[in-house]
Amino acid sequence: MKNTFLLIFLLMTSAVFSNQAPEANVEEKKYTETEFNSKLSDALGKKLKHLGKGQIEELSKELLDKERDLKAKEILLEKKEEQLKISTEEFKKKLHEFQERQNSLIVCLDDVEKQESERVGHMVETVSGMRPQNAADVLSVQDSEISVKILSQLPSDKVAKIFNLMNKEVSARLQKQYLTMKK
Repeated sequence: MKNTFLLIFLLMTSAVFSNQAPEANVEEKKYTETEFNSKLSDALGKKLKHLGKGQIEELSKELLDKERDLKAKEILLEKKEEQLKISTEEFKKKLHEFQERQNSLIVCLDDVEKQESERVGHMVETVSGMRPQNAADVLSVQDSEISVKILSQLPSDKVAKIFNLMNKEVSARLQKQYLTMKK
């Protein structure tokens, strides 16, 4: 970071205080880091000798102000990173809570479906033990969704007899739902 400030300082001073026009053909030179640092220090020393004391003070103030601004921005960035970290943790916690509630609801829905399936199974046993006319009468007045579920679990010969003994409109509606297994 010191090298960066020195390089910036050197470039600023050379750009501001140089009266020479830039050379058209500049050779590219390659230095090692130690060579670069020593050349930079030498060039900086030469430039500082040519500058007046007032200009050096002004440039130093400028550099200090920029360093202060950088530190303030760094502190602000650290605060924002901390806030982001806290927000991320809160989000993870809320997501975990949501997933737990979702899982408990799924378990609850599964229990409801299981209980409904058990009740339908019980009704299938009851209806299969009835005479076809009595089963037709019961299923004709029953909710069509439940009737279709019960009929879907009965033997096909029993279902045919029940459909034949029902009112024709009710039988047609239930047969359509039975074939498509819709509500």
